Amino acid sequence: MTTLGFIGFGNMATAIVDGWRHAGVATDAQIIACAAHFDTLTSKAQQRGVEAVRSASEVAQRSDVLIVAVKPYQIENIFSEFVADIDWSHKIVISIAAGKFNVFWNEVLSAEAHHISTIPNTPIAIAQGVVVAEETHTLTEAQLTTFHELFDPISTVEFVDTQHLSVAGTVAGCAPAYAAMFMEALADAGVKYGLTRATAYRLAAAMTAGTGALQLATGLAPAQMKDAVCSPGGTTIQGVAALEQTGFRGSIISAIDAVEGSR
Repeated sequence: MTTLGFIGFGNMATAIVDGWRHAGVATDAQIIACAAHFDTLTSKAQQRGVEAVRSASEVAQRSDVLIVAVKPYQIENIFSEFVADIDWSHKIVISIAAGKFNVFWNEVLSAEAHHISTIPNTPIAIAQGVVVAEETHTLTEAQLTTFHELFDPISTVEFVDTQHLSVAGTVAGCAPAYAAMFMEALADAGVKYGLTRATAYRLAAAMTAGTGALQLATGLAPAQMKDAVCSPGGTTIQGVAALEQTGFRGSIISAIDAVEGSR
């Protein structure tokens, strides 16, 4: 039986497990996890059929696939306690820690270790996620196949070069928050004009999901999709003009700039 282990079991780690359950992935695998607060971990783990383990070293020792899901600044201290005691040659290490790329893991792990750096997003919980993965990694072909078997059913896996991994992760990983703010604002406008809150949320969410699905299915540039809705002299173009006047596009770009500038 394959053992999948999590060092750290916060929102993103639980989202991955939820995605696996949603998609029927890894149903024959044992999943184990550790976290700083054991009582909280136990509750989250029990809800998902995951075994709660007290130490990171035990998770690392027992796991065939190890997912590192702690805060980036914690990694070196955690791994320094046991890295020299473990045979890494047959394990797959998947990092979901922001800003910790291939060069970092080459230094933290032993030379024979096989690792890949990724940045997932929260819609992975319903098997609709995005996983940005670093093109430079040390997985074998067989291990890369295992990686795809775990994540292809629950996400769009996009490989990018190291130089652009950060911004790709920001676009895919941070932007769900911005999309949620857009949906909230759109729903507020609907409520302002008389829609119930529940109806406004459903309409905003379905519209956002459908628009994204349309772009993925057709490959149309977003500008083309916008133009298809805007009739000359019509109502939609009035709203587009209002968004331009208030700096809508610039605000989105500024949000990405702010994230990238803080790294």
